[in-house]
Amino acid sequence: MTLNSIGDLARGLTLRARSTEIKTQIETLSYEMSTGQTADISGRLSGDYSHLLDLDRKIAQLDAFSTATAEANLFADATQISLETFETSIGEVSASLLAFGTSNQATSHAQASAQARNELDTMISSLNTRVGGRSLFAGTATDTSPLKSTDTLLAALRTELAGLTTLTDIRQAADDWFNDPAGFEAVMYNGSNTTLAPMQISETVRVNMPFTANDPKLRDGLRDVALAALATEGALGWPPDLQTALFTDLGVALANTKDDVVTMRAQIGAVHARIEQAETRNAAARTSFEYARNELVAADPFETAAHLQTVQFQLESLYSVTVRNSTLSLVNFLR
Repeated sequence: MTLNSIGDLARGLTLRARSTEIKTQIETLSYEMSTGQTADISGRLSGDYSHLLDLDRKIAQLDAFSTATAEANLFADATQISLETFETSIGEVSASLLAFGTSNQATSHAQASAQARNELDTMISSLNTRVGGRSLFAGTATDTSPLKSTDTLLAALRTELAGLTTLTDIRQAADDWFNDPAGFEAVMYNGSNTTLAPMQISETVRVNMPFTANDPKLRDGLRDVALAALATEGALGWPPDLQTALFTDLGVALANTKDDVVTMRAQIGAVHARIEQAETRNAAARTSFEYARNELVAADPFETAAHLQTVQFQLESLYSVTVRNSTLSLVNFLR
C-alpha cells in the first residue's frame, strides 16, 4: 500500500513537472511568434554579443539623428517663413513708396508712411519669431526676443534725424545710427551676435542657421522702412519735395534689399535640402541596420509555428493521460 502511494505520488510529480516544462516551451514559442525574435539570443550568437551591440548602438545613434533632423527641419521651416514675411513687407513698402510717395501729394505721402509703419511692425514681429520657446534670430540668446518694439526704434531714429533738411544728411544719419554698435545694436538688439552652433544631423553632416536680427541686410530693410514711417512726421518738418525725394530713394533701395533677402532665403532653402538628404540617408541606414539585427536574432516563423503546434499537442496528450489516471480505482479495475 505504501509502495503504491509512493508510486502514485511520483507519477503525479512527474506529470506536473512535465506539464510545467511544456507550458514554459509554449510561452517561449508564443513570445518568438509574436516578436519574431528568438528567446535564446545568447545561444543564437554563441555568447558573442559584440556585433549585436554595435548594431544597437548605430540604431540608437540614428534615432538621435532623427530627433536632430526634425528639430533642424522645424527651425529651417520657421526661418524660411519669417524671412518670407520680412521680404513681403519690404516689397509692399517699396511698391507703395514708388507709387504713392512720388505723387508729391500730402495725402499720398501720409498713406505711404502709415503703410510703412504697419509693415515695420510686421517685420519686427517676424524677426521675433520663436519655435519651441527658442528665438530664431537672436543667435545663442535663444531665450530672448531679439528686437525691441517699433516705438523704441522710431523714437531713437527720430532723435538722430531731428534738424536735418537734406536727403544726403538724412540718409547718412540713418546709416550711421544703424551701423554704430552704440546705435541700433545697443538700443534695439537684445540678442547675441554669435550664431547658433551647427546642428549635427548625421555622422558627417552639420547645418546651421546663420542669421540674426542684427544681420546687415535685415538692418538695411528695417532702416529704410523706419525712415519711410517717419518721413511725414510734423516734428521733423520735412517739406513735400523732400519727402518725395526720400520716398523715391527708399523705394529703389528697398527693391535691392528685397533681392538680398531672397538670397538669404535661398541659403535657408539649401540648408533645408541638406537636412532632407541627411534624413533620407539616415532612414536608409537605419533600415539596413534593423535588417541586419533581425537576421541575427530572428526566429523562423514556420519552424516556430510547427514546433508550437507539436508542443500544444503534447500538452493536450498530457492532460488526457492525467485525467485518465485520476479516474483509476480498484473498483474500476475489477470491473
